Amino acid sequence: MRLQRCRSALSIVLLQHVIDCFFLLTSHRVSSSDVPLLIGPSQTVVAFVGDDVTLPCRLEPATDASAMRLEWARPDLSPGFVHVWADRREHVLDKQPSYRGRTSLLTDRLHLGDISLKLVNVTLSDEGPYRCLVPELGRKAFVKLAVCVVSTPVIRVMSRTSSSVVLQCESAGWYPEPELLWLDGEGKLLSAGPPETVRGPDDLYTVSSRVTVEKRHSNTFTCRVQQNNINQTREAHIRVAVLSRYVKGVLALGLLGVVLGLASTIHGCMREHVSKDQENDTTCSAVHQAQENTVRAFK
Repeated sequence: MRLQRCRSALSIVLLQHVIDCFFLLTSHRVSSSDVPLLIGPSQTVVAFVGDDVTLPCRLEPATDASAMRLEWARPDLSPGFVHVWADRREHVLDKQPSYRGRTSLLTDRLHLGDISLKLVNVTLSDEGPYRCLVPELGRKAFVKLAVCVVSTPVIRVMSRTSSSVVLQCESAGWYPEPELLWLDGEGKLLSAGPPETVRGPDDLYTVSSRVTVEKRHSNTFTCRVQQNNINQTREAHIRVAVLSRYVKGVLALGLLGVVLGLASTIHGCMREHVSKDQENDTTCSAVHQAQENTVRAFK
C-alpha cells in the first residue's frame, strides 16, 4: 500500500516537473519571438563606379530604431566601422576614413525599422561584405556589395581577302574581369582564339579578340562582352558587305564605261589640239608667202 502511494507521489512530482519544463520552454520561445528579426537582401547588391547605392537592412516586424545604436561595418577592414548611429546622430570617431562624408541612414524611415545604408560616389574599394548590427536586440544581417565598371565594345575590320575578313573586337574599362564571345547572324558561337585580357594600373580590364570569318550569306557578326557575376552584357555588331555576281558585273560594266568615256574624251581633245596646230601652220605659211610677194613687187 505504501509502495503504491510512493509511486503515485512520484508520478505527480514527475508530471509537475514536465509541466514546469513545458512552461519554461514556452515562455522562452515567446520572449525570443518578441525580438524583431533583422532582414538583409537575399542577393548581392550591384553598383556601378561613381553611382550611389543603398544597402538594404530592416527590422521585421517594423520597430522604431531611431533611438537605438545602429552599426554598419566592414568585417574585412580595420577600423571596420562604416557608419555608427547612436543618441540619434552619427558618430565618426572610429569610422573607416575612406567612407567619411559618403554614408548616411534614411533618418526619416528609422521609425519604420528601415536602417538601410546609403553610400554615395561608389569606388572599386567599396566592394566587399557589410554587416548591419543592432546591439540592443542582438540582431545582425550581412550584405554583399559588388562594384562594376562596363564599356561598349568596338569592332574593326583588320584585313580582307576575296573569301574572308579578319575582325577585331576590343572593350576597355571593365571590372570584374569579363569574357568575350563572337556570334554569327544566327546567334551561334564562332570559333576564335582565346581573348587577350590586360589589367591596367586602375584595376580595370581591357579585353580583345580577333576572328576570321568567311563571306557568306550570314554576314552579320556580333561581339559580346559579358560579366555573369554582375549580370552585365554589352554588344557591338558589324555587317560585312558581300557582293553578288550580278552586282559585281554591273560595277565592272560601269567601271568599263567610265574608262571608255575617259579615253574617248582624251582622244577627242588630242585630235582637236592637232587640228588647231595644223590650222596655225597653214596660216603662218600664207602670211610668209604674202610677205615674199610684197618684197618682189618693190624690186
